[in-house]
Amino acid sequence: MNHPDKQRKPLRLLEYDYSVPGAYFVTLCTQNRACLYGEVADETMALNASGKIVDTVWHSLPTHYPNIILDAFVVMPNHVHGILFLHPPTIMNEGVINHAPTQGQDNVGAQFIAPNNNVALGPIVRGFKARSTFLINRLLQRHNVKTWQPGYYDHIIRDDTDLARIRTYIHNNPTQWAWDTENPDSL
Repeated sequence: MNHPDKQRKPLRLLEYDYSVPGAYFVTLCTQNRACLYGEVADETMALNASGKIVDTVWHSLPTHYPNIILDAFVVMPNHVHGILFLHPPTIMNEGVINHAPTQGQDNVGAQFIAPNNNVALGPIVRGFKARSTFLINRLLQRHNVKTWQPGYYDHIIRDDTDLARIRTYIHNNPTQWAWDTENPDSL
């Protein structure tokens, strides 16, 4: 029997369909808030090899999910922030949906998630976390080590003002690292 204090609080809005077109702000934190992806020096984020993998996998997402467009994104030492837009699938000539190829590609994101139209936010985030974890573990020659904490934070962006505010927050994140609550050495 699960103890009530041990159950995780749902992070998603219970009645919301996370596959509808819209803009979403997501934050993902590393397992135990460990600083795995580089360091901030002189208010600039310097990615290490693991951080570069995270950045590359994020930017490869539209290859695997044709219903998304990426916007502002930052990799921090122990978390990432990103904005993505979910939109209806692209209809190509004669009503055929444009599926991005996944087999035999020579890129970091190849073969991790088959493209699917109108994929919801949750499976996209899970695919990102799974692929980046796999590649980091391969880089570090380790097996089944968790990179990300369970779950993620999301915010449904409601208007242009909200979008502008969040873009600014993401852009300024490295300059605010000294005061960030995610920074183990915060002032």
